[in-house]
Amino acid sequence: MAMNAARSTLAGARVALRSSRPHSSPTAHLRSPSRPQKLPLINSQRRYLQAQPNRSAQASAAASEDTQQPPSSNPALSFPCLDARDSKTASLSRPSSSTGPEPSYTRGPHSTFTSSSPILLDWGGVLPSYSIAYETWGRLNPDKSNAILLHTGLSASSHAHSTPTNPAPGWWEKFIGAGKPVDTDKYFVICTNVLGGCYGSTGPSSRDPADGAPYATRFPILTLDDMVRAQFALLDDLGIQKLYASVGASMGGMQSLAAGVLFPERVGRVASISGCARSHPYSIAMRHTQRQVLMNDPNWARGFYYGGIPPHAGMKLAREIATVTYRSGPEWELRFGRRRADAEKPPALCPDFLIETYLDHQGEKWSLEYDANSLLYVSKAMDLFDLGEASRLRAERRREGYLEKERGGAGGKQDEASCSLTLPEVPYQEQEPEQAEQNEKEDEGEMAGGELNPMPGLDPPKDLVDGLAPLKSHPTLVMGVASDILFPAWQQREIASALREAGNQNVTHVELGEEISLFGHDTFLLDVQNVGGGLKGFLG
Repeated sequence: MAMNAARSTLAGARVALRSSRPHSSPTAHLRSPSRPQKLPLINSQRRYLQAQPNRSAQASAAASEDTQQPPSSNPALSFPCLDARDSKTASLSRPSSSTGPEPSYTRGPHSTFTSSSPILLDWGGVLPSYSIAYETWGRLNPDKSNAILLHTGLSASSHAHSTPTNPAPGWWEKFIGAGKPVDTDKYFVICTNVLGGCYGSTGPSSRDPADGAPYATRFPILTLDDMVRAQFALLDDLGIQKLYASVGASMGGMQSLAAGVLFPERVGRVASISGCARSHPYSIAMRHTQRQVLMNDPNWARGFYYGGIPPHAGMKLAREIATVTYRSGPEWELRFGRRRADAEKPPALCPDFLIETYLDHQGEKWSLEYDANSLLYVSKAMDLFDLGEASRLRAERRREGYLEKERGGAGGKQDEASCSLTLPEVPYQEQEPEQAEQNEKEDEGEMAGGELNPMPGLDPPKDLVDGLAPLKSHPTLVMGVASDILFPAWQQREIASALREAGNQNVTHVELGEEISLFGHDTFLLDVQNVGGGLKGFLG
């Protein structure tokens, strides 16, 4: 009887799930709705979860069935990691308030700059208005010449250091303050949450003024240059005409260079730590895999999950992949080795080795701390980054074309064609290096490829040299870490070499060897002595 009851209950759950699915045409999944269709999705999820039988009842039914059938050769494995995921999904399906389970991503009190003027983005999108969250430390001097703009990594908030209104430690707490590497006795430090983020700045989770609903994936594609332009609009509002320095690490190191290239007359000096001048295939590939696991979480719902269950499982896996790229193998060898969480227990397919439990913890901790759509948009902006001259000229031509349309009365909204993507009819085919190089030359025009360089970074392409020419008069600090696999040290060597070939005689290049730091990409967050010391000496 228990077995039949369980089967009947499961059949009812399947019927409930099927009946909750909306009928659609075969091509309906290719169209993005003009407005998020939230309630049918949320109700179907709730009906499905409510229809699921109690797990203990399932186990009891299974045990009863086992007594009536021949036993298996071995018992089935247990999966506590999957049980924890299902339990979390169930808890998120029971919102504690009318706002739904989507968490608040705020990092505490901050200042907000709001522009009522629209901003045109590099790929044709327009935000009718936008806000930038920011925090400051130190005091701006009378002639406003001591300002430092601090750029963040991908998922950081504006809270780089504690403040009287928000005493929680910031993400660069030990680097900022009186007498510290970024000395607040000397400098007025500004840090923003980037455009596209979720910590107070306008991003996909923000409300579209056209209809009051979250932008979701109606938010336009943006670039790091777009983020920098929004930051300089904030500087205009603060009355700061020229920065003493533009400073950043990781994605912030990319933005720091972009600020100097876009506004060379408004930046005094540039510090780029563990960054690059153009995204390269390995880092693009790693961010692509993160986006794929996130977008394949059913709860992502093509970005329209606000007010429903957020894609926490996809976010957890994305963070685990990212964490692999943030640290180094040698550090983990020393820290974890091959030790298991409990060597006395049989191995499991769920997290078992210490390194697995560490990644599981990092992913779980982060899964609801950052907006999934912001991760998609900001990481894509990183992939699109290229300070080469050809890329910048194409961007300028695109922007001019969009402005011409706007002046002609056709602007104000991104056209549908620019929001669509058709996958290639012919699948990717392996190419010989010579053919791949020729294809790149044809795609990029005069990007100055030359022979494939077995030692990248030592001989930068002419296109990048020309692209960095606006920085030829700026004192520049370029710092890298030998154990960094996400932004390998050769990418910082490439920046330094390109700047010098562009005519910059004031480039300081520092590379921390593995004997100094085994922390990989995260060294910029941890090594106050070497990273902080080098930055302090450069800033003066």
